[in-house]
Amino acid sequence: MTQPGASSPSVRLLFEIAREDNPRLYDDLMRFNKGPKRVNRLRFLAYEGLLAQLGIGVVARSGGAMERERDADSASQVVQAFDLPSDA
Repeated sequence: MTQPGASSPSVRLLFEIAREDNPRLYDDLMRFNKGPKRVNRLRFLAYEGLLAQLGIGVVARSGGAMERERDADSASQVVQAFDLPSDA
C-alpha cells in the first residue's frame, strides 16, 4: 500500500509499431511529430479504449453537457473483439 503523500510508481513503456501491425493506429499516431503530442495521443487512445472495455461511454445530455455512462452491451463487444479465435 502507498503511504500518504508518497507517489505511486510509474509505468514506462517502449512502444514500437509497424504500419503492417495496425494501419489505423499507425496512421493516427504518425499525424504527430515525434514527442509529447504523439505520446499524449497514445495515452488518450489507451484510456478511451479502457473505458470502452469497461462499458463506460460518453453520452450527450440536454444543455450540451457530456457525461460518461456504463453500457454493458458495448463493453461485451469490445471484449469480444480482443478474444482469441475459437480455433486457437
